[in-house]
Amino acid sequence: MTNVWCVRAEYGVYAQHFVNNGFVGIGYIYEKDLSSISSREELYPLYASEHPEDTSNVVIGQQVGQLACFLLEMKPGDYIITPAANTELLYYGKLVESESSYYYSQGDDGCPYRHRRPVEWENKKLKRSNFSVPFQNTIRSSLTVFAVSQREEFLSAVGRDDLVDKFEIAVYDPYIAVLEAVLELDDKEFEILVGHLLTAVGFEGSEVTGKTGDGGVDAIGELNVANLAKVKVFVQAKRYKLGTKITANSVRQLRQAIPFGGQGAFITTADFQNNATDIALETGFPRIGLVNGRQLVDLLVEHWSDIPREFQDRLGLKPGLVRA
Repeated sequence: MTNVWCVRAEYGVYAQHFVNNGFVGIGYIYEKDLSSISSREELYPLYASEHPEDTSNVVIGQQVGQLACFLLEMKPGDYIITPAANTELLYYGKLVESESSYYYSQGDDGCPYRHRRPVEWENKKLKRSNFSVPFQNTIRSSLTVFAVSQREEFLSAVGRDDLVDKFEIAVYDPYIAVLEAVLELDDKEFEILVGHLLTAVGFEGSEVTGKTGDGGVDAIGELNVANLAKVKVFVQAKRYKLGTKITANSVRQLRQAIPFGGQGAFITTADFQNNATDIALETGFPRIGLVNGRQLVDLLVEHWSDIPREFQDRLGLKPGLVRA
């Protein structure tokens, strides 16, 4: 089975080294070639010798576990993802199928990660915002090396449906069923639901401000990150029928309504054209987060218990977001 892995490059600092030089790398044990390692147990004394300051078995186990994944579990043909310095973008490629699937570098090319595996990187990059909320949450992991559990979603996104396990196609699509229930709300009800969802994901003072058909800001919320930072977010919430693609111009109109220092969010039951996502992340302008219909369902699933009971009843759904 083809697996999918994420390998971080110091918050994207060395991602370009990975891509330009055709490898993916990791550190932790810097002074020893690990090409002869055949088991996780062999890594413990090597790590402990180089990091005597780490006395916690939990910490040592986590670091050694990541090394073991990199050396022993990632196999030729597996896909590799690494976030770019602009963390909205993801590079991806495949581990090269060759006898020398691992090599030790002196790190004299500007990248300090000496343990390397050759990768054939794709020329194009992926946009993190195009993936489901669970996928985006997985990619935010603090680990350096980890398996991506949403492998089927990734493989489909890169056009490799042939690698996805084929099961009998289910007649019931939970995403469509939930979106159909959401579309039964009127415009004002939908805006209020989005306001509740903003509060559920951590916004303070969320308020619905829009008027039906105004084409502008429908809700405002302030994200307080542990009292370290506060960000005012101006939200447009729009119900559109399934299959609709929101244009770049619609996203640009929202951007014009965002004051200095604010950010935006466009939440919809539909989807976005590719150039709309480009506009949302355009350098020099307020950032706009885009949440399409399927991502909206993911958020509802994650925060269903925080949605007021009257809205749960109005949608006619029960826990698990299936029709009551």
